[in-house]
Amino acid sequence: MSEPRDPSDTPDAFDDIVESETTRDPDLAVIEAGSRTLRTQAGPPQGDPVPSRPEDPELDKALREVETELSTRWGETKLEPSVTRIAALMDVLGEPQRAYPSIHITGTNGKTSTARMIEALLGAFELRTGRYTSPHVQTITERISLDGAPISAERFIETYQDVKPYVELVDDREEYRLSFFEVLTGMAYAAFADAPVDVAVVEVGMGGTWDATNVIDASVAVVTPIDLDHTDRLGGTTAEIAGEKSGIIKQGATVILAQQPVDAAQVLLKKAVEADATVAREDMEFGIVSREVAVGGQLLTLRGLGGEYDNVFLPLHGAYQAHNAAVALAAVEAFFGIGADHARTLDLDTVRTAFAQVASPGRLEIVRSSPTVLLDAAHNPHGARATAEGVSEAFGFSRLIGVVSTSGDKDARGLLEAFEPIFAEVVVTANSNPRATDVDALAAIAVEVFGEDRVVVEPRLPDAIEAAITLAEEEAEYGGAGVLVTGSIFTVGDARLLLRRG
Repeated sequence: MSEPRDPSDTPDAFDDIVESETTRDPDLAVIEAGSRTLRTQAGPPQGDPVPSRPEDPELDKALREVETELSTRWGETKLEPSVTRIAALMDVLGEPQRAYPSIHITGTNGKTSTARMIEALLGAFELRTGRYTSPHVQTITERISLDGAPISAERFIETYQDVKPYVELVDDREEYRLSFFEVLTGMAYAAFADAPVDVAVVEVGMGGTWDATNVIDASVAVVTPIDLDHTDRLGGTTAEIAGEKSGIIKQGATVILAQQPVDAAQVLLKKAVEADATVAREDMEFGIVSREVAVGGQLLTLRGLGGEYDNVFLPLHGAYQAHNAAVALAAVEAFFGIGADHARTLDLDTVRTAFAQVASPGRLEIVRSSPTVLLDAAHNPHGARATAEGVSEAFGFSRLIGVVSTSGDKDARGLLEAFEPIFAEVVVTANSNPRATDVDALAAIAVEVFGEDRVVVEPRLPDAIEAAITLAEEEAEYGGAGVLVTGSIFTVGDARLLLRRG
């Protein structure tokens, strides 16, 4: 196990930082000093966790050819709810998903951030990890990660070419061809086995029972907060949605439950009893003891399954990310048998180091200053409410301008209503995805929510971002103004490219 340096070993540095902040509120000075000191444990910045397109023209061309082939398959919004085809693919591939233990994550919001935190913790304890998440922010290779980093374009192409003959074999046998998501899932499981990894961290694509990822027998099942989303496929109530998501709970597993609506919790607990699974619930068996806003994130004391972990710096904003951290910590403890076989905590220094390194692109991510421009992938009302609370808590904007483009199958009204209290004005636009909500239709909803005087329409995202920045800067008294680009992961990905983060 790695043994990172404890901040208490460098009291002079900490005291110097506090002393330099004597013009500020003493409590705030200590919080800032603590966060800056804890951040040093993670070492230098790790760079952008989102890969750009390959610089080599030939490699980029080869990657685009793979993407083109994948695009001929059913997209992620067209489903035939079964695991028949993916099970057939696993069979002909030799069941690669059984070559390593897994942690399986479902829920409505927070899955990707939680997966990244789990991955960081496992990696800090010197386990080789594979992570499979969706959708991607900018580049398809983001979906499959090894050792905390997206696989290279070369490896992505090689993996596709390796599984392609088996994919075609299954295509010929089944009533429907494998979908885009099913092929990617097969690629991920094959890549993890080939690496090989010590543990896979797998995020469901949609639901749970019939999701393509659900051919693993995960020893730990994680359920992040459930709310209404994909209601046409998962059900119109949180209880019905929980029924679908509970499908990842396997016999004898440990289930880590984030805070849930009562009806959803009842469904999940019933499924756990049927599967003879052990359950750990947020705010009961684990949770947040304390939380303080800090420079660049927040300082946490978390109660895990084995005990407390204090002075944990998390470089992400928003209370919801603190809850994700508590869930991730409990999941990793459960994976190591803590709380069941062992009554102890994980090494505190290692936990601190892991959380200090966490990044979650497109989740209240700052991509520009003067004015500050934030990107957030909130795409449903539940996520939008959490984002709005996070922005209000972490940023002292005197005026906030929203840039919003949603997908056509989402609750655009609910999302806009969640942001209305914090947006002075909103610029409605469209992202590059064919499923983006029609700009005029979105504008009509926005006018009903905000009033005509607070709505600006710019059909092109680059123009929308420019208009929002202009609005944020237009009066001197709004020197603390900001811009939040949100509504869809596709909107965030497009904006990130425009603002040259990739």
